[in-house]
Amino acid sequence: MKSKIIAVLFLGILFFAVPMFAGEGGDQYPNGAESWGAGALPPPGTYAVLDYFQVYSGNLKNGSGDTVSVGGRNASVFAVADAIRPVYMSKLKLFGGDMGWYVIVPSVYQRVTLGYQNDKTGIGDITVQPFFLAWHFPKKHLHIASVVDFTLPTGYYNASDPRTSIGTGYVGIEPAVAITYLSRSGWEASTKQHYHFCMKDQTTNYTSGQNYHFDYLVGKHIGNWGIGGYGYFLKQVTDDKQNGSVVAAAPGMYDAGRKGQVFAIGPNVSYSTARGFQFMAGYSHETLVRNRFGGDKLTVKIVIPTRLSLFPKRG
Repeated sequence: MKSKIIAVLFLGILFFAVPMFAGEGGDQYPNGAESWGAGALPPPGTYAVLDYFQVYSGNLKNGSGDTVSVGGRNASVFAVADAIRPVYMSKLKLFGGDMGWYVIVPSVYQRVTLGYQNDKTGIGDITVQPFFLAWHFPKKHLHIASVVDFTLPTGYYNASDPRTSIGTGYVGIEPAVAITYLSRSGWEASTKQHYHFCMKDQTTNYTSGQNYHFDYLVGKHIGNWGIGGYGYFLKQVTDDKQNGSVVAAAPGMYDAGRKGQVFAIGPNVSYSTARGFQFMAGYSHETLVRNRFGGDKLTVKIVIPTRLSLFPKRG
């Protein structure tokens, strides 16, 4: 029964826009959103509603990892974001995997200090997923999910002043593979591996660099509780470019190409019920930060599963 509950509870990835200035418009994926059961999606016929909540505070770091100062003040960001994500698993199969879909609608409050301070609140970049695939191998205690997400530039974005932006200004395409191993003794190892392609901002002719990043968790289930360590890693692997040329360095602020990186680690705890409700909370501290904001993040995820069908039979 425990493995069935785990399969119902844990779902794929979250996108909501809290720009971290690794590129022109910042990140689209909030690193660390996935933890417990990242690769285990619900069984066919399940409709679930997820609520994601993140609080982030950090300072801008340059290519040497030093805090950037603008106008005598540390460049910083404080952001609060909440996203609602309905998920549906159909009874259709492709390549042996169960097919499903979801959409993610985020709302964001952000306060950025770059010389002066600016606050902004609104809807962030919306993610749509026409279908994804999930495989379950109970004898091997293994769950795998494969997805390609499309994130649209729906959040407010001002290319001339990133302090006012809560969107990224570009279309993002992100294939990802998530894997969860859950042993009979209750030990779990989960990861979600991403590669993020940034489309060109047609207004500014700017293309943010491609990112490889992953979330990870290792933990132990004890009754209804789960206790473990988790975090994330991001490495920008291609340069930011504008008008076809690598973005020049800004001494003291960022290196040429603005290639960002970050590694984060911290504790994570979960609580689940027999009916499939789950609460997860994690705190992560960022280190090895280059050319982007680095700080501390609180992530909370609530899962509310139901057996309701989105396509009821007529008659």
